[in-house]
Amino acid sequence: ELKNEIEKLKNQGFTQDEALQKSTLMNEIQELLRKWENGDEEVIKKWKLLNSWVEDGFNETYKKLGVSFDKMYYESELYKLGKEVILKELEKGTVQKNQDGSVSIDLSDAGLDKKILLRSDGTSVYITQDIGTAIKRYEEFKFDQHIYVVGNEQIYHFKVLKEILKRFGYNWADKLIHYSYGMVELPEGKMKSREGKVVDADDLIEEMYRTAKGKAEELGKLEGLNDKEKNNIIRKIAMGAMKYFILKVDPRKNMLFNPNESIDFEGNTGPFIQYSYTRIKSLLRKGEEKDIKPTNKIDADITLLNKELELIKQVYNFKNTIIESSEKLNPASVANYVYQLAKSYNSFYQEIPILRSENKEIAEFRLKLSLTVAEIIKKSLSILGIEVPERIKFSIKINLFCRKKYLILRQF
Repeated sequence: ELKNEIEKLKNQGFTQDEALQKSTLMNEIQELLRKWENGDEEVIKKWKLLNSWVEDGFNETYKKLGVSFDKMYYESELYKLGKEVILKELEKGTVQKNQDGSVSIDLSDAGLDKKILLRSDGTSVYITQDIGTAIKRYEEFKFDQHIYVVGNEQIYHFKVLKEILKRFGYNWADKLIHYSYGMVELPEGKMKSREGKVVDADDLIEEMYRTAKGKAEELGKLEGLNDKEKNNIIRKIAMGAMKYFILKVDPRKNMLFNPNESIDFEGNTGPFIQYSYTRIKSLLRKGEEKDIKPTNKIDADITLLNKELELIKQVYNFKNTIIESSEKLNPASVANYVYQLAKSYNSFYQEIPILRSENKEIAEFRLKLSLTVAEIIKKSLSILGIEVPERIKFSIKINLFCRKKYLILRQF
């Protein structure tokens, strides 16, 4: 409604700033904010009610995504600290009071603009709250790095925040890092949104669940499981598919996310990697039945095959991958590493006998190698916030393969 009102005023010849000043809705908003900052009981009561709805909704979504927080900071509790700091800097002359009563800082010598820090009526703006929050966090944690994970449309905002804190004398401002990520776009017509522009996270999660359920049922991967087991596996596949598909791309780039493509049990997808893990777990159970136990002891005279050497090299590269990902703040390094590991293992699994090896010692070594790969897959996916199911049905894939082979033989 505000946007519509502003457009009407601009069509009458007013500039953006003039339209905002004349806007009836914007003036009502400003009046509510003034009452809120002055502690108006009725406004505070409504604000608390609305906030409880919002926070309950956030927590519900975070729970679905498996996200939790160690500490929450509320801007409503920290804006006063930001205002106090700005008013002290006003006394020092670091910031200036404008003719309309607002407070600003001129950053043009740093290639930035003049930034409003307090409105003419004394109310705070976003930067005021961010100043207070950053100071509070440093006081509590004395951090080595403070990483803001915020979209790339806020790059300018965080440049301004960093520059302001430096000018206020906070030497730790250089430790602030804006980890800007690109936008995730969806195929036209694949997802519907209420606003026509933004897809709600809960809608996407629901779409992922439906897609995962359809694919898993189609491939027969849920046969013989009760409803609780089915729902648990579908949830892990759906969330794993969504998170992996997004995280395998450099976070700083925009990307196109297709729910249907992300849930594929072959190719560079989360379900393929999860499927590889459950394949190894199934192999370990069969080994236990045959009294073949994983061991890393092997006769020195035995020559390792190229597939085995390739896997061992990739296993040893796990630590370096984690270090590199951490230093570059790039989870895509872990995602692509674990995919290549799963891909190599599947090739090893298809071409080299494991439980049917020429002697028990080799079988136990190959089982140990398989176990190590499974552990690294689980750790890598855990780092990406992805769970792994312990079992996924294999029977339908084997049956389809056998039937195809039989049909080819029958033609001959």
